[in-house]
Amino acid sequence: MKKNVSYIIFAVAVVFYILTAISIPSRKEFVSNDKDRLLIELISHVIQRGHFNVKSLNDDMSEQIFHTYLESIDGQKRYFLQSDYREFAKYMYQIDDQLRELDLTFFDLTYQRLILRMNEVENLYKSLLASPFDFQKKESFDLDYNEQLFPLSQTSRAEKWRKQLKLSTLSVLYDKVQESEKKEDSTEDHGATSWGVLEEEARTTTRENMEDFFDLMNELERKDWFDIYLNAFVLQFDPHTNYFNPDDKDRFDMNMSGKFEGIGARLSKRDQAIKVVDIIVGGPLWRDQLVEVGDEIQLVRQEEGDAVDIRSMRLDDAIKLIKGPKGSTVHLTIKKVDGTIETIPVKRDLVVLEESYARSTVINRLDRKYGLIHLPKFYVDFKSYKERNAAHDVEQEVINLKEAGVKGLIIDLRNNGGGSLQTVVDIAGLFIDKGPIVQVKSTVNKTEVLRDRDNKTLWDGPMVILVNELSASASEILAAALQDYKRAIVLGSKQTFGKGTVQNVVDLNRFLSNSTYGNLGALKITTDKFYRINGGSTQLEGVKSDVITPDRYSYVDVGERDEDNPMSWDQITPLIYTKWHGYLNYDEVIKQSQGRVNNHPIFKLVDQDAKWIEQRQNDKSIALNYQEYVSQLESDRTYADQFDAVKEYNNNLEFTIAPAEQERITEDSIFREKRERWFSDLTSDFYVEEAVNILEELKVGIYQQEPLAKK
Repeated sequence: MKKNVSYIIFAVAVVFYILTAISIPSRKEFVSNDKDRLLIELISHVIQRGHFNVKSLNDDMSEQIFHTYLESIDGQKRYFLQSDYREFAKYMYQIDDQLRELDLTFFDLTYQRLILRMNEVENLYKSLLASPFDFQKKESFDLDYNEQLFPLSQTSRAEKWRKQLKLSTLSVLYDKVQESEKKEDSTEDHGATSWGVLEEEARTTTRENMEDFFDLMNELERKDWFDIYLNAFVLQFDPHTNYFNPDDKDRFDMNMSGKFEGIGARLSKRDQAIKVVDIIVGGPLWRDQLVEVGDEIQLVRQEEGDAVDIRSMRLDDAIKLIKGPKGSTVHLTIKKVDGTIETIPVKRDLVVLEESYARSTVINRLDRKYGLIHLPKFYVDFKSYKERNAAHDVEQEVINLKEAGVKGLIIDLRNNGGGSLQTVVDIAGLFIDKGPIVQVKSTVNKTEVLRDRDNKTLWDGPMVILVNELSASASEILAAALQDYKRAIVLGSKQTFGKGTVQNVVDLNRFLSNSTYGNLGALKITTDKFYRINGGSTQLEGVKSDVITPDRYSYVDVGERDEDNPMSWDQITPLIYTKWHGYLNYDEVIKQSQGRVNNHPIFKLVDQDAKWIEQRQNDKSIALNYQEYVSQLESDRTYADQFDAVKEYNNNLEFTIAPAEQERITEDSIFREKRERWFSDLTSDFYVEEAVNILEELKVGIYQQEPLAKK
């Protein structure tokens, strides 16, 4: 399995199609009287009736669930022993039967054993870090966990942990040695700190990091591990079907909308203290300026009732007390960084994550202006489409850029993982008169065509779409549609991510008239596949760029094809649509651009860098001898130095804010700082430079109607 399930269940889904109707009977009388069994029954029921690609729950799937689950909870083989694995393997072909019978024997066995083994390791690492490591000994640590077996005994497990802790300490020690040598060089009276002192400091840092890690692990409850078990089951149907517990669902909604109601802070727990690690610009704490990063929140009191001590709570439970509806007040007892303690009232408000939203800049080259719109994701407020969403914001950015007098437009979809399907349709409609944008095939093989129907074009000038391997799902729909219409030239990686499926989020509570277990969470389930208007799917194949550029991901495993259990590529009947024949030299410009890319020294360096990254990723062994470790680092650094030209490149483009935001940039220093940082990054962006080259060369003539014949 390429990705750990514990990551996947917290990840933002790349497509969300508003749930209006799904052919699943509701209010079914489920028989389970235990929450875990009820969840299995509910999820199995929804998948079998709603998933686009239903598979048989049989011995083959049982085997896959077995391996996925064990890799999710102990993929690095740090806890379980071979004897545990042999005991677990007796159930390898029984999990399918247990799921049907709502039998938790396998899960209970693995969960109880995992807690036991983790407790053993928690005691083990402290003893291993009690004595100095021998960094003169020639040995190495193997990071190729997929090829390893579980440790044969507690002794061999201890040896594995010794090496892992030694590697962690070695990394810290190297940094400390470098820092000490710099101080020695810069200060005449400063003597070099002894090796023994530095080694002890490094081990102390490693021990503190391990303490933090196990603090987090110890906060996990049985239900958290059961969530991973459920996801090991549902991920067999495709990589994007996931179970969301109630907290995960809240995070999903927040990430998709880019906003939430609360105090406007990011919190973490360390040393049994819940601390502020970031204050979100524009939020209540940022406005009040009564709390700063590093402050510890000790007590929480609502508008009514007594204060609650949150220091011993799980972080998630503490956050639930601190968050709340807009307009309500929460009283926080804060231990300040200077040690003083005070209680402050905070009026909760709507907190907007500005970095999630579209933003634009005017690009100046000589006497011509071009516009760039950066779209991080296709966001939407699921409670109301009329609230802020990606389509409305992109429309406004286009209007602002037109008013600024730009002659060409770049839409930057690099690293955009997707989002709302409807916003894609609305955005594509800004650049064509009217017509189909995407085809969506449902579970029951019904195909729906989503169209732009308004017969209006907001922007009729030249366009370039920037993509890379991490442009996924909704990004691929937009890029594919504008490519099929020949409305824009797609510039970027050989192909995009390749996610051509649509997910619905099904509230599991809707199937029960009442439940004694509270909120049961939701299931994000793949119910549809989408297809280009030319009939081809973007599944696995993604969108092929018109102009192919190398990047750092060119040779690494990134994309749907590298996931476990991806759905297959196929095609359906193409639609009748009218290509945009406004360009007079479309094919010629693509050919010229590709020639520039192929011969550009910076792009050649990027390709060389990408090949080196692939080579380094394939090297799974790390030396634990200090001199060998340093030698490898210095060799890597020397090799990497030749790529400094990539980082230092200057495209000689000038980036300025659109006139519509001039007042805000003058009044808001934080906003100005963020824009200046973005402009600084864009100055070294050679992909944007080539996009501008294309815009300069594209000639737009009289628009001609030429319908594409249906095949």
